[in-house]
Amino acid sequence: MKMKAVRLIEPGRPLELQAVDIPAVGAKDILVRVKAAGICHSDAHYRAGRSRVHPLPLTLGHEVAGVVEQVGAEVDTFRKDDRVCLHYMVTCGDCVYCRQGHEQFCTSGKMLGKYRDGGYAAYICIPARSAFLLPAEISFAQGAIMMCSAATSLHALYKGKVKPGDAVAVFGVGGLGMAAVQMARCFGAAEIYAVDIKKNKLKIAGGFGAISINAEESDPVNEIKRLTGGRGVDVALELIGLPQTMKQAVQSLAIYGRAVMAGITERTFEIAPYEELLNKEAEIIGVSDHLAQEIPLLIEWVRHGRLDLSEVVTRTVPLDAAAINSALDQLEVFTDAVRVVIAP
Repeated sequence: MKMKAVRLIEPGRPLELQAVDIPAVGAKDILVRVKAAGICHSDAHYRAGRSRVHPLPLTLGHEVAGVVEQVGAEVDTFRKDDRVCLHYMVTCGDCVYCRQGHEQFCTSGKMLGKYRDGGYAAYICIPARSAFLLPAEISFAQGAIMMCSAATSLHALYKGKVKPGDAVAVFGVGGLGMAAVQMARCFGAAEIYAVDIKKNKLKIAGGFGAISINAEESDPVNEIKRLTGGRGVDVALELIGLPQTMKQAVQSLAIYGRAVMAGITERTFEIAPYEELLNKEAEIIGVSDHLAQEIPLLIEWVRHGRLDLSEVVTRTVPLDAAAINSALDQLEVFTDAVRVVIAP
């Protein structure tokens, strides 16, 4: 049987709607009927060819939630009609990285929507070990974006070693940033600064308790220093991937500060090593994806309302190539939308 899927055929070209076979279900797999698939900034990078996707053609979409349609013969953890959200790293569980709990570096791992077919489709097949039960209190749309933007932000906060009393700056309050603002408070951050150029995003972040800094109206580094009495922040999360904001994240640090880089880019940025790094014993920390072991806590925070994703999903679109390409076009120019979700 065939199903609809929106696929990347060639980098630099719009995605195309195709009719493809519904994937076969292996003994350890589950087949999921997609109810929501988030459109991530990474997908815009994939479409543009800035990050490799293989093999082509490939169905994009790594933020996925849905309903179990079929279970493999050896699966006893899920049943038909279970609500699930999907961890986007399909890993072996046996290599040195998986055994150490760093499965994002799995030697044979394949990311959904990048190295194996993703969720821009009616159905997706995935090993049962990569799925998590989605509580009824969490919508499919929120469950989908939770699995990338919120999960990556959570991992970034862990990597930044955020602790009670810290001052935290979040550069970029899109999907990742809006989750980061809220979860920084869960980690005990005393002050949270949201930096962006979009007033509506800053307003939402302000509603979550952040001190908003409009980078079009003032220099964010100077403003952060002013608001912290010249000290700077303990942790700066860079979630955009622009040389300017990466540099600002480093410059905004206090002594012993940590600049955590999660924004994807192929571009470089400059720092003044002595003044901005050595003289503060500051750190620059890279973030790669997130870990499956972090997802249960994330689900509980959303289920209990400590992390509110209701305002993060700003629009839904159908499983339609034109609508999805339009959403990706808007991501390329950093529009006001926080997160757009496909609802097949």
